[in-house]
Amino acid sequence: MSSTPQFFMSQALLEAQKAYDINETPVGAVIVKNNEIISTGFNERELKQDPICHAEISAIKKACKALGTWRLNECDLYVTLEPCPMCAGAMIQSRIGKLYYGATDLKAGAAGSLFNLFSIKGFNHEVEVYGGILEEECSFILKDFFMNLRKNI
Repeated sequence: MSSTPQFFMSQALLEAQKAYDINETPVGAVIVKNNEIISTGFNERELKQDPICHAEISAIKKACKALGTWRLNECDLYVTLEPCPMCAGAMIQSRIGKLYYGATDLKAGAAGSLFNLFSIKGFNHEVEVYGGILEEECSFILKDFFMNLRKNI
């Protein structure tokens, strides 16, 4: 299996497509440990009528269950859209090692676009952040989804 950030982001894009296919905002996430995907997630807020059913939260919960621990220090999270404050906080709390995201989120991005939760000193854990991985592809699926949504209103 390839272990490049682009490969893992392409897998997160497959998760985003699952959300798109059920009329959810197309955001997908994968969690990787030792170059192996251990969990996946995609947005399910509309389906479950639950505001915390973001791709990252789903992937974090599944990873914790798979590993039998809430401490995900040796795990990396790949997500197609820059995390919101809730998801950024969950990454800090679960001790994710590295975050890789695709598209920036100027309205809710908590990894540098709106503000940077990860840069605040004093938390008990620091997450390394890398943005812009397959940014064009990650932006396209979101733009396409919202363009089609507006057409159907």
